[in-house]
Amino acid sequence: MNAILELRGVRAAYDEITVLHGIDLAVEPGRIVALLGPNGAGKTTALKVAAGVHPVASGQLFLGGRDVTGAATRDLARAGVCLIPEGRGVFPNLTVRDNLLMMTFTGRSREEIEELAFSRFPILGKRASQTAGTMSGGEQQMLALCRGLATDPAVLMLDELSMGLAPLIVDQLYEQVAEIARQGVAVLVVEQFAQTVLDIADHAAVLVRGRVQHQGVPDADFRTELAALYLGS
Repeated sequence: MNAILELRGVRAAYDEITVLHGIDLAVEPGRIVALLGPNGAGKTTALKVAAGVHPVASGQLFLGGRDVTGAATRDLARAGVCLIPEGRGVFPNLTVRDNLLMMTFTGRSREEIEELAFSRFPILGKRASQTAGTMSGGEQQMLALCRGLATDPAVLMLDELSMGLAPLIVDQLYEQVAEIARQGVAVLVVEQFAQTVLDIADHAAVLVRGRVQHQGVPDADFRTELAALYLGS
């Protein structure tokens, strides 16, 4: 199967400081790729490059086999790239229902968006008229995920989905991520805490100091290598 999203030899920098040193990464439809590594490894920058939020210094970004290096964020979003950033992508002063209403620009009706969201996470239906900022972190992350899915993405990118959440909630969120992948969406997940995502990942890559140091199927051997890389960093 061909990759729908691919980074080839991508370098990225902030001013004079190079953060990504020529990374190669590919995500296929219906598969989950976990991008792992210690703090400061460049994981979030890789997502930002893939979403067009941060420029490529050199190398290429491909979407569906087309070279989209340098494309604007909005154009990549229209083409099906959805990034849910770290720290909950919701409007805290709006209700759950109004947060979802804002996604009708995608062409889907309010009813359809709400039905998809409330069937996926029934708790959001119970919180429909509650202000998003007053909900728990887990509920806000559920809402952010539903907002992202309303765009009907081909590629879903998640940055630290588990940040600050209870393990039970994280498991629930990742069950939904696995279901999203089963529907054919390519999923790229950045996680600092590897064990939370490795059980559902089809492929994993470890980023250390801006370089992919190891990648492959996340089996027992991979996990042993991962521990050594984290300690070595």
